[in-house]
Amino acid sequence: MKKIVDLFKKYSEIIRYLIFGVLTTIVSIGVYALFTKVFNVNYMVSNIISWIISVLFAYITNRMFVFKSKSNNIVLEIYQFYKYRIYSFLIELFLMYLFVELINIDDMISKVIVQIVVIILNYIFSKLFVFKKES
Repeated sequence: MKKIVDLFKKYSEIIRYLIFGVLTTIVSIGVYALFTKVFNVNYMVSNIISWIISVLFAYITNRMFVFKSKSNNIVLEIYQFYKYRIYSFLIELFLMYLFVELINIDDMISKVIVQIVVIILNYIFSKLFVFKKES
């Protein structure tokens, strides 16, 4: 049991990121499905709506629970967070277009695959550029 606790302590930030990354993905996919399947909104428009809502959720949870940011410069932090999320969102839009329009993969399957790529990119961006520890 002690080994499990030690591993959790060692990797707690990554574990928390994965937990909240999964929750953010659920929010993203849920909103996407709601707009595409229930409201019959175009998949790209639905993707934009799901991005806006899930990034707001992600910022709050990443700041409070994952990276436990104590930054005094919250405006810069929010700016950096959204800037890098826009980068990953552009990659997401490109991959959705590629998978759905060019390769003809089902849009829901594409959304799940693309979200895995986005989670990895967002962790790297957040860790290296947004929630870096202040010296």
